[in-house]
Formats: sequence, C-alpha cells, structure tokens
Amino acid sequence: MNAAQSACAFSGKTNAWEQIDWTQCERQVRRLQARIVKATQAGRWNKVKALQRLLTCSFSGKALAVKRVTDNQGRHTPGVDGVLWKTSASKHKAIGTLRRRGYRPQPLRRVCIPKANGKTRPLGIPTMKDRATQALHLLALLPLAETTADDNSYGFRPGRSTADAVAQCYQTLCRKDTATWVLEGDIRGCFDNISHEWMLRHVPTDRKVLRQWLKAGFVENRILFPTEAGTPQGGIISPTLANLTLDGLEGLLRKKFPPPRSPRPKVNLIRYADDFIITGSTKELLENEVKPLVEQFLHDRGLQLSPEKTCVTHIEKGFDFLGQHFRKFSGTLLVQPSKKNTHALLDKVRQMVRRQRGISQTLLIRQLNPVLRGWAFYHRHIAATRTYKKVEWALWHSLLRWGKHRHHNKSSHWVMQKYWHHLNGRNEFAADTGQRTPDGKIIWKKLYKTTDTRIRRHPKIRGAANPFDSSWRAYFEDRAFFKKFGIHRKEAGLKTVK
Repeated sequence: MNAAQSACAFSGKTNAWEQIDWTQCERQVRRLQARIVKATQAGRWNKVKALQRLLTCSFSGKALAVKRVTDNQGRHTPGVDGVLWKTSASKHKAIGTLRRRGYRPQPLRRVCIPKANGKTRPLGIPTMKDRATQALHLLALLPLAETTADDNSYGFRPGRSTADAVAQCYQTLCRKDTATWVLEGDIRGCFDNISHEWMLRHVPTDRKVLRQWLKAGFVENRILFPTEAGTPQGGIISPTLANLTLDGLEGLLRKKFPPPRSPRPKVNLIRYADDFIITGSTKELLENEVKPLVEQFLHDRGLQLSPEKTCVTHIEKGFDFLGQHFRKFSGTLLVQPSKKNTHALLDKVRQMVRRQRGISQTLLIRQLNPVLRGWAFYHRHIAATRTYKKVEWALWHSLLRWGKHRHHNKSSHWVMQKYWHHLNGRNEFAADTGQRTPDGKIIWKKLYKTTDTRIRRHPKIRGAANPFDSSWRAYFEDRAFFKKFGIHRKEAGLKTVK
C-alpha cells in the first residue's frame, strides 16, 4: 500500500479525498507511462499490455481519472443515470468503483448541438463512472498512441495545437520550389462511421472494455438505439481512438512517394483530427494517384471522403485550413485569417451587442473582451494585422449604433464623448469602474483592442517529440518556458532538468 492509499485508509470519508498526495500520484503515473513508451519503441507488446494493466489497476491512475472528470467543465452534466460526483466523499468512493471485473457501461445520453452550416452534431454523454473509466484507460493508451502517431498529426494530442499545424503548412509551402497544388480533404462523419471491427483488431487496449464502450448504444427521447459503427463524440477517449484510426496515412504516402523520387512528387500530409491537406507537384498526381490511395486507406476503416468538401486547389488561388487562408502572391506565401472565420467572429460580436442593449457599458465590455482576446490570440502567429484593423473598425460601428440606440435623441458626437475616452494618447471604449488608485486616478474598464495583439511566429513542435518520453522532457520544459515568457530557458540563463 503506497502513501496515498495509507492516507485515505486511515482518515474519514469526508476528508480522505483532500488528503490524497496528487504529486505522488502524477509521478507514479508518469513513471508507468514512460515505461510504456520504452516498451513500445522496443516492440515488446506483451510488456506494453502488462504495463497498461498495471496502470489501470493502480490507485494513482484511478484517482487521477476521477479527478479529471470531476474538475473539467462537463462535471455538471450527468449521463442517463443522472448521477454527479460533487462531494469529496462521493469522489473518494468512486475510486473504488473503477474495477474491470463486473464493469458494464451504460448507454450514452444523446444531445444534438447546432453546427455553423445549420446542421446538428450529435454528442454522446457517458455517465460519470463511464467517463472515469475511459479517462483511466486513456492514461494507459495515450503514451502508446503518441509513440506510434504520425509526425504531422496535430489534433487532440498533448503538447500540440492548431498553431503547430499552421506552422507546418507554412514550412511546407513557403519556398519557391515547393508544391503548388493542395488536396483539401475532409472525412464524412469520421467519429460516426469508424468501423468497430477495425478498432477491435488494431487499437492496443483492453478489447473487452473497448467492445462494451462501442456497443453500449445511446438513449434519445427515452428510446434506446444500438451503435453499429463509430465512436461517440463526447467521450474522453474518442479523440484518441480517432487518431489511432487515421494514423499510418503519412507513412503510407511516404512509402508510395519517397522524397528522392525524380521528378519529386512533393507529397506531404498535414492533419488536424479529421481535417487534412496533402500537397503535390501536379493536379493529376493528387487526383489520379494520391486521392485513390487515401480513399482505399479510409475504406479499410469504414470511412470515406466528403465529396462536397474534398477538392484540389492551386496555391495561387488559395485555400482555407483551420480558420486560416493560405495563398501565394508572386511566389510569396501569405497566411491570414480566413474570411469565413472573420465573418463568424463579427456576426457573433454584433449579435452580442445587439442583444445586450439594456446592460451597462462595463458588463458589455466584460462579455466582449474574452471573445475578442481569444480570437486575436488564435491568429497572433500569422499576418493578421490588417484583419485586426478591419475587425476594430466594424466593431466601432456596431458599438456606435449600440450607444445611439440607448440615446436615440442624442448626436453621434455626444455618444462618442460619453462612451469613448481619451486614454494614453488614444480613444478607448472604456467605462469608469468607480474605483480609484491610491493616488486618486480613475480605474477604467477598457474594451480589448485586437490591434494590441503582438504578432509572433510560433515555433513548431518537432515531429518526433513525445511528451511521455523522458528523453524529451527538457525539450517540452523549454517550450513551456518560451510560451510563457517569449524566450528559451538557455537564453534566460536557466538549466533544464534532465
């Protein structure tokens, strides 16, 4: 019995959860995950299976799984049983219920959320116990998935983001001798159509538990429906299962179109979840050779390309990927926020302003700032300055209409003097908070200006980097330090931990 178990065994049920040593739990789980990585790299699959079983049976793994599902945003959303783990006693009791013997998952609660195109996306909400069980098995599956993943896969992976995918697209297309044609690929209903048989044969996890998850069914309008294919959107382990299904496509393309081939086909894959692009030297190469190869790869997994969203585009005409627009002008690649993404932001902001005509200026600023800051930070690694100015100009008009609606008998000049103030040498849409600094100055609540966002090139993650491999620990520490302070640890005179 380890220290965490001993602390919980000799304390009351009420405070046993607070007495768990989370640092020790994380250390033990990381140690087992690092061993899984080494066994995977050595091809010792029996050792991998034994280590996964050891992790899923450990107290540390179970405690961290319960902590994850009770700390995230979905902790207030119940499954079909209506049970939530809110108290410390219920959380600690839940650790003991995560057992493989006798485990049987309950059906998912189906919820449909609207999409941007007017359609709906079905989400399957598991029960708290099923979520915790998935989180527990994900701790054992994720190190293996990261070790065997494609180098240029960036979606739903720790340490990777859309900024890495955009940076890889830039590196692949920026030079004058790079590919000039792009296959924009989109998989039709990826999560809903993955073959269960394929996953049960190839996903290296507890197949009995995996089969139960896949065949659990879902409840909609109090009617139970079976699930014959796909992995439910909303499950904690579902993104990793989808990545494992699509991994291998990059290796297949490299084998079919090796770089030394002459003339060079310039075939490169960049994938984020189920959206991907493939570059090529000619349109015929992508349509006649690459696309059939991708279709066969997906067919084996029960998937197919979406005819409406899959197309071949020349780089000089440009294409959209992950909310960015890539296009070459006279041989120079320019990456900007896409028009669709920008219009979606402006529509959202205008609706917020229009619907909140009765609230105070301070509350309006508090609602707008997170939206504007989040959008601006998402695009801060590309050439977005011009788009930032356009967004500010459109928002200024919307806020002026908001002010004139509140004071319909006043002029525009009067409205601007009331809601815009000259601060630090420029006009700001700001409100007096009623608070003062020690020297008596007014503390203003200002609207976030997107043009204040600093444009900085994102350092792309290395393709082989694995956050669960101990040999990459210093590399990820340096990336985390750079993300926070903008400089590397060595430049700051700090040593990395080996």
